[in-house]
Amino acid sequence: MMKATVRDILHGAVTRLLRPLARILLRHNVSFLTFSDLAKRVFIEVAEETFPPEGRRQSVSRIAMLTGLSRKEVLRVKRLPHPSDDEAMAQQERSTRVISGWSRDPDFLDGDGRPLALPFDGHEGSFSVLVRRYSGDIPPRAVLDELLRVGLVEREQDGRIRLIAQAYVPQAGTAEKLSILGVEAADLLNTIDHNIHAYGEDPFFQRKVCYYRFPAGYLPELRELTRKRSQELLEDLNRWMAEHDEAGAGDDVSRAGLSIYYFEGPPEDDHEDPKG
Repeated sequence: MMKATVRDILHGAVTRLLRPLARILLRHNVSFLTFSDLAKRVFIEVAEETFPPEGRRQSVSRIAMLTGLSRKEVLRVKRLPHPSDDEAMAQQERSTRVISGWSRDPDFLDGDGRPLALPFDGHEGSFSVLVRRYSGDIPPRAVLDELLRVGLVEREQDGRIRLIAQAYVPQAGTAEKLSILGVEAADLLNTIDHNIHAYGEDPFFQRKVCYYRFPAGYLPELRELTRKRSQELLEDLNRWMAEHDEAGAGDDVSRAGLSIYYFEGPPEDDHEDPKG
């Protein structure tokens, strides 16, 4: 067989990653024509921002040349309304800050370091104080309503508010889960892009363990094991990052973190079992 070219491998990789994306889009009634305009906009923006001619402004003609679109199509797409998930992402960020503070701030933990059930109002150790400390000027009632809506907290019979998840993984709310799609998938692709073009730099951590014909009867046990171990690792990293985040206030900052996800699916006939 002829050796596959980089172009062949890239086309195969894109085809593979588009399959779950197409499934999500079709499930939410997003047509190919809509997807096509979204893809064209991204190609245009990346060409404009990442590949400008040295010392000169990017022109419509050069964008057309880079993307393979006509000048007329470039102009048409640039005039389309810009889609945005900013509101959903802002809600997620506020919720994440509140949950993180609740999980590590001694003012909201019991003697064993577990998040306390909090009264809504009060001068110390209340949900309102927590929100003001970690979510700025957003009204505590609005934050509570959001956390209740996505299933991250619950009210006890005495009215106190109890945290039931120490990570932002919404149990309800399609919009929130779809906004996570954009962030998580983009982060993974950015990591892969960095590692492909690192050229002597330190690559970002990117590993996985996969058995291609794992006994299905053990899957429930595997899911529980990965959930437990992964949560423990993320909580350890959260504590370490929180300590250094506070110690380094005022320094240059960067977005950084670790994402873990579990996967399973039917066996693939074109793989040998590498045992890990």
